Amino acid sequence: MSTPVLICDDSSVARKQMAKSLPSDWDCEISFAANGQEALVAIREGKGDVLFLDLNMPVMDGYETLEAIAKEDLPTMVIVVSGDIQPEACARVKKLGALGFIKKPIKDNELESVLGSFGIWSKATEPTPAQTPVSNTNTLVSNSASASSPPHEASTRLDAVGKIEYRDCIQEISNVAMGQAADLLARLLNVFVKLPIPNVNILEASELQMALSLTQSQTYSAACQGFIASGIAGEALLVFSDSSFTEMARLLKYEGQLDETIELELIMDMSSILVGACIKGIAEQLDLSFSQGHPMVLGRHVKVADLIKMNAQRWRKTLAIEITYEIENYNITCDLLLLITEDSLDNLYKRLSYLM
Repeated sequence: MSTPVLICDDSSVARKQMAKSLPSDWDCEISFAANGQEALVAIREGKGDVLFLDLNMPVMDGYETLEAIAKEDLPTMVIVVSGDIQPEACARVKKLGALGFIKKPIKDNELESVLGSFGIWSKATEPTPAQTPVSNTNTLVSNSASASSPPHEASTRLDAVGKIEYRDCIQEISNVAMGQAADLLARLLNVFVKLPIPNVNILEASELQMALSLTQSQTYSAACQGFIASGIAGEALLVFSDSSFTEMARLLKYEGQLDETIELELIMDMSSILVGACIKGIAEQLDLSFSQGHPMVLGRHVKVADLIKMNAQRWRKTLAIEITYEIENYNITCDLLLLITEDSLDNLYKRLSYLM
């Protein structure tokens, strides 16, 4: 009898990758959900004896889903599959009832090891039919673009018909890289970093201000760092709220009075941690090696509108990936913007086509 398997992830690319990673000799029927709320419906309908669960999702995230499963005592075995690989994230989901934790991107041997260790699957001695994907009533994968379709012109907006899958793939790559950067920060500072769903859009410079999840009344300081490889170029912009400096200095164990010099060192230290790890994570997934420039300060103690205005000519139209890092129990928030030039998009889409 086939095992009902449910894959819950807001990314259609991640759902497909997960389905392809399942053992080929596992007799199972696969259903999909795009968030925890859809997953609960599917489990109640008997479609999720085994649940592969993402953490960062809209509507209902993975933590909330695990809490609901425990509260209702739903019959499912949960394995979390996430780009948020912080030690605390792993500990929290297991405390909430998850059997195991697998980090993205998925490695087949790791998945098979986890499935085997809990007796969910064992390697067959004779070939069995491949898994049969089935959709639940809320599946969102039917309108995805074909993986073999050629890249579209860079001038087309990312959210136009035919570009949804590229946007989804960029978001998933950013999600994995974001988690790697957060893991480094969490281990260095012994904290838990709260992670969002990355925002991905093609924007004019005038639209960047609206894209930033920043309070317009506060002042900010920012640093940027360029990167380039194989016809793909851009800048990473890290924006700090000035109100974060005091607690940042305490976490990074800076001593003495907080002055302009220490603030500059804090900006450079945080930029080195977050930008370096995030760019490296994206490069590894695209099979690239980015050359990175030296970080430089773009503005100190300015309103976000003035920061964008001062540098508008640098960016013009750009693919903007926004990630907001927030440290739990501390007044520390920073925005990481990855700004990829418009003339890099065709080369980027070609790389994504291989992944998809």
